[in-house]
Amino acid sequence: MTTDHGPDLAPNAGRFSGFSDLYDSVRPSPPAALAEVLMAYRGRTDLDVVDLGSGTGLSTRWAARWAMSVTGVEPSSDMRSIAEGHPIPHVRYVAGYGHETNLDTDSADVVIAVQALHWMEPQSTFAEVARVLRPGGVFAAVDCDWPPTVGSAELERAWADCRKTIRVYETRLGHGAREEALHAPVGEADESAASGYSGRDAHVDRVLAEGVKSWSKDGHLERMSESGHFAWCHELALHQEEKGDAKRFVELLKSQGDYQTLLRNGLDDQTLGVDDLAATARRVLGPRERSWWFTYRVRVGVVAVAREA
Repeated sequence: MTTDHGPDLAPNAGRFSGFSDLYDSVRPSPPAALAEVLMAYRGRTDLDVVDLGSGTGLSTRWAARWAMSVTGVEPSSDMRSIAEGHPIPHVRYVAGYGHETNLDTDSADVVIAVQALHWMEPQSTFAEVARVLRPGGVFAAVDCDWPPTVGSAELERAWADCRKTIRVYETRLGHGAREEALHAPVGEADESAASGYSGRDAHVDRVLAEGVKSWSKDGHLERMSESGHFAWCHELALHQEEKGDAKRFVELLKSQGDYQTLLRNGLDDQTLGVDDLAATARRVLGPRERSWWFTYRVRVGVVAVAREA
């Protein structure tokens, strides 16, 4: 479905309403090394940056550490209100979508989309990115693998098992199941939905509820290359080390949009397997913080130095 102004992505924005505080408190920040990569591609350090799908401002505040100016573009007023509660002199937030930013043409050196591009209609977004970027500008789609590496096969497997269960229940919800059909225990008939889980690309072959749309993360690079808006596209992987305990591990899962959607539709933590995950996390990690490693996959697109006549 589209509107007069482009694809109707209002359900995507609404998916992340109601838990912005939790999201902001537990999600990781992009790796510091990414700033150096973007500066190298752009060939300068005095950068004007646009952050598409800026959410609660986590990635915007990260960019503010090294950019001359940053504009966060976010359609959710709930998320944007959290971001605006962390004022920084050279940072501003505006309402908008990836395909409709309302920003000036040739106004940015770098555009980033951190954990966000899979919620944006690709072709209209790439066209908008190319319009906003100056000649030689850089676009980076930045995605995080789930879960973080915590050094425990048991706990990482427990996360995957819980996420598979959540995927099954959202698949049911997306197909219209309600009441008993939605709440029934996971069985053999649900095997195909459960086996489709991927911590690297949870949006491949995904059935989503409530009119939400998403696009495969692993397809970002190919779509960028085929869009015709970038002179060069490349993929790289980076790591970010942070600290975490059992509470944060479970809350990371609870900061996912599908989990929150299922809560709104009457599912509970016992049914979704979150209680079992929490028990494993407490036993393995306890209250002590330890090092975690987040893997980020970055798809970079560089626009031509000179625009076509």
